[in-house]
Amino acid sequence: MKITYKLDEVSEVAQKIIEVSKSKNLLFFGEMGTGKTTLIKSIVKALGSDDIVSSPTFALVNEYNAGENYIYHFDFYRIENEEEAYDIGFEEYLNSNKWMMIEWPEMIPSLWPENYTKIEIEAQNEHNRKLILTNI
Repeated sequence: MKITYKLDEVSEVAQKIIEVSKSKNLLFFGEMGTGKTTLIKSIVKALGSDDIVSSPTFALVNEYNAGENYIYHFDFYRIENEEEAYDIGFEEYLNSNKWMMIEWPEMIPSLWPENYTKIEIEAQNEHNRKLILTNI
């Protein structure tokens, strides 16, 4: 599925992603500054969390409460190897059956879940984004 959207339409895009994703594992691809974290903030909110969402660049993972559910948000931009993901117990998160938002999954290619939704974001200009969503 392809979606072109303006940044002020990100809430509607987040809701659409939730509706069409066949997996709770969302892998976000895109250059720095394309809006991955902004989109994740909207998805977390749409899933019912009032928590403040920020990029877990240094912590590697943030946890958000959405009622009786938890949402895990990973940012693997700064890791040097997959061992660092193992060190935070990433494989246990994979088995949690909770929503997982993963930025920079290309840094951990052998650790991707079996089923996931691939979300590719591209900046078309300062205000517009193109998104390609693929269920794997």
